[in-house]
Amino acid sequence: MVKFLRITLVAAILWLAFPAPRAEAFDPVTLAVLAPVALQLAQAARPYLIRAAVNTGRGMLKVGKDVFEILYLPYGLFKMSFGAPFGGFRSGLVYSIKGLIAPGKMVFHTLLLPVYMVGINVNL
Repeated sequence: MVKFLRITLVAAILWLAFPAPRAEAFDPVTLAVLAPVALQLAQAARPYLIRAAVNTGRGMLKVGKDVFEILYLPYGLFKMSFGAPFGGFRSGLVYSIKGLIAPGKMVFHTLLLPVYMVGINVNL
């Protein structure tokens, strides 16, 4: 009970000490003055944004490839079981192993997506 009262007291003190921020509107004249500056900054940033979008697309293609490779697992198991009499056991085993590795690769490439956006290429 004492712990609850302490937490409530600290919360009340913090709530009173730091009130919620108030919304303030911009003056329309200020927006009109700053619009040309914002356009110049957008023009200067355009090549970097395009490069980041292209690099993000490349990273997403790697993730998509890994998502597709997850389907290798059931295909490999099917090929190992029903294709074994026809010599498909070895290739089915290879597909099954690729399918087991694919989720880890997908998580790895997903975590590396911000690195890809910056433009650093990790060939893994």
